[in-house]
Amino acid sequence: MPAHRNMGEVPALVVASAPGKCILFGEHAVVYGQPAVAVAIEQRLTVSMTPASSWSVDGSALDESKHPHITMLKDIWLNEAPPMALHISGDIPRASGLGSSAALSSAVGAAMHHLAYPQKGIDRDGLSALAHRAEAHAQGGRASPMDVSTSVEGGVVVLSDQKETVGQWMYTRQLTTPEGKRTWEVHKLTPYHDDIYLVLGNTGVHAPTSRQVAMVADALAADPSRMNEIRAIGTVARRGLAALVQGDYEAVGHAMSENHLLLRNLGVSSPELETLIHAATPSSLGVKLTGAGGGGCMVALTRNPKQTSEAIELAGGRTLVSRIGNEGVRLEP
Repeated sequence: MPAHRNMGEVPALVVASAPGKCILFGEHAVVYGQPAVAVAIEQRLTVSMTPASSWSVDGSALDESKHPHITMLKDIWLNEAPPMALHISGDIPRASGLGSSAALSSAVGAAMHHLAYPQKGIDRDGLSALAHRAEAHAQGGRASPMDVSTSVEGGVVVLSDQKETVGQWMYTRQLTTPEGKRTWEVHKLTPYHDDIYLVLGNTGVHAPTSRQVAMVADALAADPSRMNEIRAIGTVARRGLAALVQGDYEAVGHAMSENHLLLRNLGVSSPELETLIHAATPSSLGVKLTGAGGGGCMVALTRNPKQTSEAIELAGGRTLVSRIGNEGVRLEP
């Protein structure tokens, strides 16, 4: 998409927000075309943009090495626009597996699109495509559209290597990665409503997605037979998705726990994650790491969020609680 050439009168303030995400099934395997399921969580990131003398982010000069997502989106949407000052706030912890960078790309993209085309609403298809490009740019060419599609669309998002019969198919995404060309079919699903919660336990250990994704890629390159583990994660994800559609949250939880065992065998868990997972297991339907692993967060599916939260916090974690499926990116008043 071309950069906007004539900004006209720049609004005094543009604010957009986007939710984080929690992966229920399929992380890492989704990079290789296997199915995965993610939900938009209640926690959000907010970006405000105001006219300024130079481009900045939270008071520091915009730097490609520090802000690759923002720089790329600026070059696409606002390359010839007057400079703006960006302020970022929210309650999604960074580098924790909850999609903070995707929420940033989604919110920044929505705000910049509104600056460039103030008469148009949010083009969710176009925004998620550009945000996916920004994520891949920042992650060494490897990124599934899972995080950004969930942050942009909200609700429950299903990625697969084929068009599924569940949910609503939205679009196809393709990306040429260092390992070859990848194609994903992206769907949106309305979950079966129940008195069910996600309790997210943060280890406080930062684990950048790019590092974890590269580690898995190196492991698969060193031993191609380990691709069987990736396929096994995909099989579990399909089983969990079927249970989610049916509203069988006991089966959803079982699939989550099975998914975690496969991820742990893949080498992406950590002692800190295992401690929180062990603490949450007695009061939960299912427990697993969520996101890239190596630290960051775990997630428990539970009907007793208070009990589960207390157990995680006693084990040293910091908790967030969310329902399943929340609103996607939006412009704020």
